[in-house]
Amino acid sequence: MSHEIQAIDAVVNIWTPEALANRPPRKQFYVDKMKVGQGTFDGVTLEEMIDRMDAAGIERSLLIAAKVGVKHHPACYQVPYKLVADAVQKYPNRFSALAGVDPTEGMDGVRELEKAVRDDGFIGAHGYPHWFELAPDHARWYPFYAKCVELDIPIQLQVGQSMVYDKSYPRRSVGRPITLDSVACDFPELKLVGIHVGIPWTDEMIAMAWKHANVYIGCDAHRPTYWPESFVKYINSFGQDKVLFGTDFPVLPFEQTRKDIEALGLKPQALKKLLRDNAARLYKL
Repeated sequence: MSHEIQAIDAVVNIWTPEALANRPPRKQFYVDKMKVGQGTFDGVTLEEMIDRMDAAGIERSLLIAAKVGVKHHPACYQVPYKLVADAVQKYPNRFSALAGVDPTEGMDGVRELEKAVRDDGFIGAHGYPHWFELAPDHARWYPFYAKCVELDIPIQLQVGQSMVYDKSYPRRSVGRPITLDSVACDFPELKLVGIHVGIPWTDEMIAMAWKHANVYIGCDAHRPTYWPESFVKYINSFGQDKVLFGTDFPVLPFEQTRKDIEALGLKPQALKKLLRDNAARLYKL
């Protein structure tokens, strides 16, 4: 399948066997609930990921060194920054790095984020509010926001509902999109990306991106075929400069997601902005 637009996938998890070695397997969540294929679930080398990106017309993926909950809890795991930095160093034309943040780490975490950006070329930050049960407008996130402004990097935060990833450790859905309102007011220079569409509060997410010049929407983790109609209209009209293509791979496969988006019948200009231009501008690619 030939693709005119070479896309940038703004939300991708590193899924190499090495990355999977030190984390809970969660087959029940990924395979049974999210319908991730067993072959993908078992691990995907960087080379195989690039082959899949090529098939989907994706030129670059932003790989997340995710901090999925606190250190030393059996249900949680944190992807080492070095693992992602090494992948980017190996394939600098295909991957860029995002640094996961843990709001409970305080200034140690802030310094670690700064080092990742200044020394290791990371181009953005990423956070999972629900894993810490700390909403985006909680004070513990604020030192990280201030640092992101100082470093002039965007931060992605998962908004919308969270799932039960581990039955022994259910997490509350604290990431209502409306919680970005305070953050955007307090940090008008902070580039804030609400990822995962904001479902089921999509209209709330649209309202935040419409209100604030510095708030964007990551269009990942939910299959485009089932996006709310209001969201598709938003992408195709007054929201076309505020949306970023993403898969949250392995949650969504690259090729199928690209096909789903092409099938939405978006205007050519809106499609190009969604797939490439907005991410290129926001992340200075």
